[in-house]
Amino acid sequence: MMDELAVKKQHKEIVFLLDNKRLSEALQKIEISIFDLPEWDIKKSYEEIQTSYRYMLQYMKLGIVDTERNSLYRKLLIEAYYLNDKVLIVKLSPSSFEYYYDRRRYYKQMPLRELPQLQLQLEAYIEDKTINELTPIRQQYEAALSELFYRVWLSDRWTIKEEEESHNLLNSILIRKEDLAILVSAVTMSLIQYFDIRKLMFLFDAYEHSINEVNQRAIVGIALIIFLYDNRLALYPELEARIKLLNEDERFAANLIRIQIQLLRCRETQKIGKKIQDEIVPEMLKNANLMSRKFNIEETDEESNANDKNPDWEQWMDKSGIEEKMKEMSELQMEGADVYMTMFSQLKTYPFFHNISNWFYPFDAQHSEVIQNFAPFEGKQNALLGSILQSGFFCNSDKYSFCFTIMQIPPQQRNMMSQQLEEQNEAMSEENNAKKVASYAQLPETISNQYIQDLYRFFKVHPRRHEFIDLFEESLNIYECATLRQTLGSVNNKRILAGYLFEKNYFLEALLLYEDITKETGGDAEIYQKIGYCLQKNRNYEKAIEAYLQADLRKANNVWTNQHLATCYRLLKQFDKALEYYLKVDAVKVNNLTVVTQIGLCHAEKKRYAEALSYFFKLEYLDGGSIKAWRLIAWCSFIIGKYEQAMKYYEKLLSNKPEQTDYLNAGHVAWALNNLPSAIGYYTTAVTYSTSNEDFATLFNKDREVLIEQSIPETDIPLMLDLLINMD
Repeated sequence: MMDELAVKKQHKEIVFLLDNKRLSEALQKIEISIFDLPEWDIKKSYEEIQTSYRYMLQYMKLGIVDTERNSLYRKLLIEAYYLNDKVLIVKLSPSSFEYYYDRRRYYKQMPLRELPQLQLQLEAYIEDKTINELTPIRQQYEAALSELFYRVWLSDRWTIKEEEESHNLLNSILIRKEDLAILVSAVTMSLIQYFDIRKLMFLFDAYEHSINEVNQRAIVGIALIIFLYDNRLALYPELEARIKLLNEDERFAANLIRIQIQLLRCRETQKIGKKIQDEIVPEMLKNANLMSRKFNIEETDEESNANDKNPDWEQWMDKSGIEEKMKEMSELQMEGADVYMTMFSQLKTYPFFHNISNWFYPFDAQHSEVIQNFAPFEGKQNALLGSILQSGFFCNSDKYSFCFTIMQIPPQQRNMMSQQLEEQNEAMSEENNAKKVASYAQLPETISNQYIQDLYRFFKVHPRRHEFIDLFEESLNIYECATLRQTLGSVNNKRILAGYLFEKNYFLEALLLYEDITKETGGDAEIYQKIGYCLQKNRNYEKAIEAYLQADLRKANNVWTNQHLATCYRLLKQFDKALEYYLKVDAVKVNNLTVVTQIGLCHAEKKRYAEALSYFFKLEYLDGGSIKAWRLIAWCSFIIGKYEQAMKYYEKLLSNKPEQTDYLNAGHVAWALNNLPSAIGYYTTAVTYSTSNEDFATLFNKDREVLIEQSIPETDIPLMLDLLINMD
């Protein structure tokens, strides 16, 4: 039986060799991989590549000048890539259980129609509102559209004829925009499976289509395919020329930057889903019964319709934190974040999703399965639900899930939901928001974002998702692609992308972009501040200081820069330098609690305890009742021998939710005061905090040198420890 994993591994190894221009080694591996294949055309192709390459090397060895050498070498690499891909397809198609190869076998037995035949049927479909959408005409049309998807998705490298036929479809004015969107998605999915320059050039043509549903899907596809095949794309001068031409239009780069950010935003989807699942939903469930009990909302009376809502309800929402979390989710949604993945990921088991093409089908209220599910909703209710489904806040896949889920809801709850939607719709109309929602759904950025979310659901939720290349497992940093270097490489574009990465805490990736900017422009204060911050967050404090000093050169005495310089010096234990910058900050941010604390700590680290105490007393004054100040004052007082003052503050601490170290340190002070009974009492309590005697002994021994400095006899220290851990 064929080892699929071995075949795929061999394919990847050959791709790696070709990516690194190691053609001779790649050909050796291809020869091994085709040894047991009966297909004569594959072996013939291999022999042609091998022979041409052998002659080329021989001519080079003889010193023969060949002006076509580079062109020939490029063509040989292209053919080697293609041959390697073809071998993979040929080997896996007969027996692989993966869905792609299963469909190839199935449609080999049940041949799909040619593109011109499918085009005729799609063009013949007339969307007439007077025709019952459940008639065979609609169903035949949908079947033809599905067939179109499979025809393109499963196709090998396009011939010139097939390329022309696909363009005829794209340029037909009789084809619905939904059909063209499916065509573009099929081309993209086919390219992910099997590279074909003609299909990639088709996506560039689709990008220049006038319909947003088409051009936005095309540019998403372009971005994904360039990311996937960047290493081999330099072999195609026609692609380079096409991109160079598009670069003359600033909208191309702007669109790609937007797509890049939307793709990067997918990284946040799992975080958002976890936040909803772990924080928002549990909080709402936890407080639901409390709300019911506290405000008696389940009871009704004659005044239930009066506008007498308890103002405490809003206070409850504030205190519970739900309102803040919901506001955060709303803001994320308006940014284009995918906040519904968790909600809808479990709703992809309906029969509609058994057809793979439907995962990419733009939402169509006239789809036969949608009509079936909307049938029970009449008049205003149907219109209301329709307005929700036509909005831009749900991706296409989720809109279909929403439709099919509605029919699973009991009739009474459906009516209540419709009433709520009606009230919301009236409110929207009053505020003139309905038009805004509709126009938002038609924006290019909304369409592309919805499509990316559709793709994300397919690669993350589809039952056979593990059989497909999941590009969303990759970085999707298309700005790093050599193919798009001229398109996305401007300083302004790098600033935009770095800003997004920085905002989302992807500091290493942001750092690389900011460093590129400094190489080109020299950098300004803000850039160097952000470089320093990225380095600081990755604990490279020395390099962070270098960046902050560069920021200081460009914008001297900036409080933010000085504070971060102080922090980095402190973390490197360069306390005098840290103190220098904390004092600069203190001169501007007078009486700032954090700065006052850190100045005191720097003095303490340098054993200047008197100076440290003056700042800790200041902290106590500024932050009345500060437990942090008490601890600092108590410890410094102990170190400089002011035992009575130290004990005064430890007594305060022990009456305010003390920690283990408070009891331990109070024991030290009592021992220094020669009050052994009190010392043993404090120490005994400290022991109870430890999980074992060994843990307490480790903690106690950390202060051995301090105790000796306070004139505690060194020989008494192990005795005290034995006394404590062996007490009955």
